[in-house]
Amino acid sequence: MKAARWHGVKDIRVEDIPVPDVKPGTVKIKVKWCGICGSDLHEYLAGPILIPGDEPHPLTNEKAPVVLGHEFSGEVVEVGEGVTKFKAGDRVVVEPIYNCGKCPACLSGKYNRCEVLGFHGLIGGGGGFSEYTVMTEKMVHKIPDNMTFEQGALVEPTAVAVHAVRKSKMRIGDSVAVFGAGPIGLLTIMAAKAAGAAQIIAVEVSPERKEFAKKMGADIVLDPTEVDPVKEIHRLTDGGADISFEVAGIEAVLNQAIDSIKFDGQVVVISVWEKRAAIDPNQLLFKECDVIGTIAYCDIFPAVIKLIADGQIKADQLITKKIDVDDVATEGFDALVAEKSQIKILVKPN
Repeated sequence: MKAARWHGVKDIRVEDIPVPDVKPGTVKIKVKWCGICGSDLHEYLAGPILIPGDEPHPLTNEKAPVVLGHEFSGEVVEVGEGVTKFKAGDRVVVEPIYNCGKCPACLSGKYNRCEVLGFHGLIGGGGGFSEYTVMTEKMVHKIPDNMTFEQGALVEPTAVAVHAVRKSKMRIGDSVAVFGAGPIGLLTIMAAKAAGAAQIIAVEVSPERKEFAKKMGADIVLDPTEVDPVKEIHRLTDGGADISFEVAGIEAVLNQAIDSIKFDGQVVVISVWEKRAAIDPNQLLFKECDVIGTIAYCDIFPAVIKLIADGQIKADQLITKKIDVDDVATEGFDALVAEKSQIKILVKPN
């Protein structure tokens, strides 16, 4: 079968690899659509970050090259021994987390904070940029008939944004600043709006993405090359935003997110970072504010599926391009680097 595998920085190859076998407790899925994620792009440009480069990952015993792709939907074609929740023909999405089940976080039910956390499509075990993949039954979720497979491929990134909003201390009527209007930033805007934010301010440089931010529900969009976003946010909110979400992965932007909140406010860091960032601890000290990080999602896929299926979050509005897996490097990854008009590119592997 065809599969796109990461071999190194800017080195993704579409290769012929064996079709994976179904095992007890697992589900084999024919992939319909798979989105290119920001973390995939980080790996393409600066990896390995989450990909096991030199040493095999403890949960898969695999290292690069690995099949990429963790935002995907598909159809069940076979189930392993002991599987009771699925049958051939079921329409599904995958929650692509691998966890050990033994560390304190896993034992407390917070499997997304596992000490050796990994993701299907990043650490081995298969991935969505392949014709077929196999995943454990508990991490597979049915989608309703009124949800398209394209919408299904957006469940995973939407779950990242919904989890971040849920983890924040945002309340109905709060003011929110979102720094960065890439796919996760735009989904965070939609998730915050669905959760009752009264005022959403987006901060973004790209003209194309500023327009997307407006369409997705931002009340005001600030361009940091034209205005001082910190001063503007303080003016617009009469003292600072209640919550700011950092979704850019840039040191200067992280500091702006901290500076833009009011006293006792909160900064939520969603980005996966390629390197360390310096901040001014006094900004936290004198405001007595909170800075938290969020990783992935935990126990929310069914809720996110319903939010999208019911139209409360119109995630599929972010789809700007659909391509075949043969073109994933040039028309996918390179296009995302070169064209800010591209938001979410979906890949068809078969």
